[in-house]
Amino acid sequence: MSIEDKLAALGLVLPAPPAPAGNYVPWAQVERLLYVGGNVGGLNGQRPKYVGRVGAEVTLEQAYEMARYCGLNHLAAMKAALGDLERIERVGKLTGYLNAAPGFVDMPRVVNGESDLLVEVLGERGRHAGAAIGVASLSRGAPVEIEMIVQLRA
Repeated sequence: MSIEDKLAALGLVLPAPPAPAGNYVPWAQVERLLYVGGNVGGLNGQRPKYVGRVGAEVTLEQAYEMARYCGLNHLAAMKAALGDLERIERVGKLTGYLNAAPGFVDMPRVVNGESDLLVEVLGERGRHAGAAIGVASLSRGAPVEIEMIVQLRA
């Protein structure tokens, strides 16, 4: 089953790819690696559904949902960059940043929102290394921002 067929079977529709919020590009390809910039999970150019610190104003479950939206945005960006998601060999790494309240320590459980989506859609190609880091704040008050590195097929 193709990636596009898998998305349809899961009832998922890719949003418009996110536009950069600054002087950078949404992705950069270097040989067979695609670096996909961070996004904060707002779909179709909208503000994030939830804002604030994870563990205070935003629950772990809400932040997980936002991480899943980051994954949809990443898939949309990769489709725009590559034209065909089948060019993805495998996801190499995700780095997630959480706007974390003091004492919040479940960063990996939040970033799993995107990790779980990638495995659902890409299968084994979606399994990756990763890091989940708590920070004092994020752009637009977002609870989560994730970036990724993807290996492309030759």
